[in-house]
Amino acid sequence: MKVVGLLIVLLFSTWANPDLSELRKNYPKASNSEAITNALQNELINVTKEDAKVLVAYKGAVSTLMAKYAKGIRNKKDFFKTGAELIEYAVEAEPENVEIRCIRLSVQENSPKVVNYKDDIPEDKQFLLNNYKSTSSKAVAAFIKNYVMESSLFDTSEKQLF
Repeated sequence: MKVVGLLIVLLFSTWANPDLSELRKNYPKASNSEAITNALQNELINVTKEDAKVLVAYKGAVSTLMAKYAKGIRNKKDFFKTGAELIEYAVEAEPENVEIRCIRLSVQENSPKVVNYKDDIPEDKQFLLNNYKSTSSKAVAAFIKNYVMESSLFDTSEKQLF
């Protein structure tokens, strides 16, 4: 009976959209945890470009993190390339979405120089500085603030704005 219950839960959990509050909570932890990265990857596996663009951005960001833990150069490259493409798609679809821009900034800040994915850092940083206070979601504001406080891209005076 327990097995049937577990199968039902798993079946319904794959149909449901991932919980944004859980993504916001776990995404920052994923860079230091292969287990969390894998769990997020599994949670986002069914997200497509037709879904909410913020979910597409998270899927892309998690894919870039999968590159960190992947075996072999080709797999690392494929994960990162796929992830970056999803992030860019989300930014292109919703360029004024501050959470998506924060996700891209976090990936670009932490991406290895060899992948050459850092071009939008100045633009996204300025976008966050200009638009942070206009976000109506307390959860999004908290996610961005937490990122900024940990980021080396922002100096002390900029961090005080958040």
